[in-house]
Amino acid sequence: MKVTAAVARSAGAAFTIETVELDDPRPDEIRVRVAAVGVCHTDIVAREGGMPFTLPAVLGHEGAGVVESVGSAVTKVAPGDRVAITFRSCGVCDRCKSGDPAYCYTMPMLNYIGMRPDGTKALAQDGQPVSSNFFGQSSFATYALAYERNVLKLPDDIPFELAAPLGCGIQTGAGGVILALAPAKGSSILILGGGAVGLSAVMGAAIAACATIIVVEPHAVRRALAQELGATHVIDPAAGDLAGAVRAILATGVDYAFDTTGRQDILTATMNCLAPKGVLGIVGIPAPGTPMPGDLGTVLTFGQTVRGIIEGDSDPDVFIPELITHWRAGRLPLEKLVKTFPFAEINEAIAAQHHGDCVKVVLTLPEG
Repeated sequence: MKVTAAVARSAGAAFTIETVELDDPRPDEIRVRVAAVGVCHTDIVAREGGMPFTLPAVLGHEGAGVVESVGSAVTKVAPGDRVAITFRSCGVCDRCKSGDPAYCYTMPMLNYIGMRPDGTKALAQDGQPVSSNFFGQSSFATYALAYERNVLKLPDDIPFELAAPLGCGIQTGAGGVILALAPAKGSSILILGGGAVGLSAVMGAAIAACATIIVVEPHAVRRALAQELGATHVIDPAAGDLAGAVRAILATGVDYAFDTTGRQDILTATMNCLAPKGVLGIVGIPAPGTPMPGDLGTVLTFGQTVRGIIEGDSDPDVFIPELITHWRAGRLPLEKLVKTFPFAEINEAIAAQHHGDCVKVVLTLPEG
């Protein structure tokens, strides 16, 4: 079928709204009419050439919408179901079976290579293939193909524009704290970056009952929002020495740190903020070749830990419903993060997010 999509044609270029052809669902595939889709930093990294697939491509990996049709082998959802779409996993490897699908052995193949595992692409234009299957969806389009492992039914009370970012950014931030770091009640945490992932981490830290929640963020409006969401202290990085600022709040350092920036200078500085046995969790995408942060002798002496976190250590079928429960209870006020833009204004929306005019961009698509 013909669908309207935002196409990434060359590294660094703006998205263009074009008509492309989407395959009919195979037996294991689910066709979703996309109602809303979040814009994540990973989409921008992919557009800039940071993923192992060729352009042109259709990106997008925070889709939400209505199931339009399903393949013959699909039993999890049916036409008419409201769904959120998240990352894809195989469901059969040891990691998936142990409840860790974010670390599926085939995660790169299923999410990052721009095609199905068999090498085919679900999108084409004028007979030429277009890279597809981004995170098992490519939802920067009016319709997307997904799979049972990366869709879950949504209750009727959550709007699509709030459900969409649960698929990646929100579960990465909130899950990165609640699930991956799992801080003890009354502990302290330093969160580097006050974008959508960082502020989701703030809400996660508040849910986990951290006593001290410190946020480092250059935009004043985001620092204010961080405090509204539960941060006890905020730091403007322009003020200077990060470790000095943190240790002025907690002389012994923080129990946990959560980095959303991926920047080597910030990661290095953060290691100097950790208390003995402190843990640094990293979700920010670093430049290729970025070394592990910290001095090995210091890490050894103080028993510190550095760990990577993908998708917040989430099992989406379990954790996204938990996030929706927190949203209903007012503990995860997604409305304070999300700003909607019409799908056709994707480039303007990305620019607004980059300039700090909004926190989390969600594109809305017309019905039909």
